[in-house]
Amino acid sequence: MSGVDRVGRAPAIARDLLAWFDARERDVPWRRERDPYRVWVAEVMAQQTRIDTVRAYYRDFLERFPDVDALAAAPLDDVLRVWQGLGYYARARHLHRAARVVSERHGGVLPSTVEGLLELPGVGAYTAGAIASLAFGRPEPAVDGNARRVLSRLFDLAEPTPATLERSARGLIAAAPDRAAAINQAVMDLGGAVCTWRAPVCAECPLRDPCLARARATQARRPPRRRKAPRPRRRAVAALVTRGDRVLLVRRPADGLLGGLWDLPAVPLAREDGGEPELRRVLAAYLAERLAIAVRVGDRLETVEHAFSHFRLRLDVFAAVWRSGEPPRDPEWTWASADRVEELATPGYLRAIEPHVQPLRRRRA
Repeated sequence: MSGVDRVGRAPAIARDLLAWFDARERDVPWRRERDPYRVWVAEVMAQQTRIDTVRAYYRDFLERFPDVDALAAAPLDDVLRVWQGLGYYARARHLHRAARVVSERHGGVLPSTVEGLLELPGVGAYTAGAIASLAFGRPEPAVDGNARRVLSRLFDLAEPTPATLERSARGLIAAAPDRAAAINQAVMDLGGAVCTWRAPVCAECPLRDPCLARARATQARRPPRRRKAPRPRRRAVAALVTRGDRVLLVRRPADGLLGGLWDLPAVPLAREDGGEPELRRVLAAYLAERLAIAVRVGDRLETVEHAFSHFRLRLDVFAAVWRSGEPPRDPEWTWASADRVEELATPGYLRAIEPHVQPLRRRRA
């Protein structure tokens, strides 16, 4: 009997799952929401982010942007500033772009169907299903990473493709279509609290009896493990302070890692790039070519490592002295005082670098 065929037992599985979910009563503020905009914001924030981390950001974001039209009218810099520290900044950019689409084309009202939601920038299958079920009560699945793990183990799926996972989730929802939102949330909660990656607590699982992976002792192989994280990516970073206690910042390209944020100028490094003399040469050459400025790169101030979800970033930070030239309009750039830096949306690792920049500010003031 295949995992999907086992959905024939879906009524009993759904009953036990909902009983477990109803007994938990987790204090997650946005689960009491039915406003589509608030559900949307919450679901985007909660992707790949711990619920406890999201709580404060969710409250602050809604205070600053209480509805779709307020978010659509706001400058992107303001949105990124409120989002600062939450990470995965592409989520904020897509949310802002989609809000403008909703405001301009839909009168500020989110589409209520999965098909309509999928037409919005940055909205994928999971987010569309979550909004459709939680905000509009539609019997649509929402399969995130936790749900993928639960369904893969429950039905012992060796190759859990999106289509197979969707069919499995729909089978559960069909057993209780009026509680689609609760089914989706219950599966996700189960993955986060019980059916975890490293140590699933099968003895506490409400689905331990029908779980095929438990019966076959394949829990550790379901779903298949991802490859190990690659070596850290490296960058040489210039802390370039000029007279007046100001540091040079450039805006990162809108598309890509940390898109739209203000950052110290930096050059990606190849693995073969060597010691400090070579790094100083590479950084000076990059600043001359990309920003049209001549600098003298001095001592290394610090090496900072920052962890992202799928890789680590190593930043070798060097003091630099401006000699001549001025950056062109592209990329955007600014000389920013310490107070101005605090007002801009910047990467989280800048807080680790700033203490090493302060002595340069005092020296150049």
